[in-house]
Amino acid sequence: MKRIAVGTDKGAYLLQGSGSSWEVDGPMFPGWKVTAFGRAGDGAHLAAVGSNWFGIGIHRSSDFKEWGDTEAPPIWPEGSSRKMEQVWVFHDDGERLWAGVADAGLFVSEDGASTWAPVEGLNEHPTRPNWVPGFGGLCAHRILTGADRIWVAISAVGCFRSDDAGVTWEPKNDGIPAVDTADDAERPEVGYCIHGLAQDVSEPKRMWRQDHAGMFRSFDGGDTWVRIEEGLPAGFGFVIWRHSGTGRLFTVPLHSSASRVPVDGRLRVYASDDDGDSWQVAGTGWSDSPQYTGVLRGAFDGDDDGAFCVGTTGGKVWLTGDIGETWMELEPSFPRIAAVRILE
Repeated sequence: MKRIAVGTDKGAYLLQGSGSSWEVDGPMFPGWKVTAFGRAGDGAHLAAVGSNWFGIGIHRSSDFKEWGDTEAPPIWPEGSSRKMEQVWVFHDDGERLWAGVADAGLFVSEDGASTWAPVEGLNEHPTRPNWVPGFGGLCAHRILTGADRIWVAISAVGCFRSDDAGVTWEPKNDGIPAVDTADDAERPEVGYCIHGLAQDVSEPKRMWRQDHAGMFRSFDGGDTWVRIEEGLPAGFGFVIWRHSGTGRLFTVPLHSSASRVPVDGRLRVYASDDDGDSWQVAGTGWSDSPQYTGVLRGAFDGDDDGAFCVGTTGGKVWLTGDIGETWMELEPSFPRIAAVRILE
């Protein structure tokens, strides 16, 4: 049996089941937007919530049923002009818990999400005056760690890497076209609208990047990137995930930055079994009925057992349990999905 947490614009839900038999619990946090799920080092479930009127909060639970507030969510220092809009992502590296937020910033917790400290080296980076938001805002939405390094994806700014546990940071966008910059213009340090970031956990220098400008790969930890779109109907999208056991990559192509819907109205996950050299539709079970809904950058997750799921802006969850060979559309329809998490 699988349990899948679904975060929507109108609360969180819990899907439980297998095969064609699923039950739904919820909503939890009714009326609140649920923007991210995570796990603390002690095993507690985390849920980030947000409201246009009441700000943000982080809640903890041991069973995904009873929830309690943490002592203090991430906040900008007193006097800052930045607004804490939402938590986009949690990442536990085994020693510390990280959170990426909007207005774009990185925070770290040493006590399982009870309290948070800003990571000044990134938050106050010399390029900060040139950071600008994308369509989804100015957000730090993906965090990866490995081999004493930390990578953070910020839209519409680019990928940053720290080689000293978060003290100093460098932009890593060589090979990526900058947004709204002429081809013959001087290459800027920032202005690269990264949408997703994945890596080979056994060899963290092997990375994949879903970007506003297309799909890219790096074999040197982000120092250089090359385009990999053979077989994709479009390079635009928000999803990139790698199964650690087989190395299979998954993505969801969308028509363009203007429309942001599946090509020809056919929602499909695409897969690659050769590190992104080529792509093809993943498996069977897809509907031929038009579905003009996209998948947002936090609305997908996978596990080592071969399960992978995506949640759509139309409120549907699609799931595979066999690393993409067969797919099913789960019931019911939810509000617009912002985050999904496979719990076990």
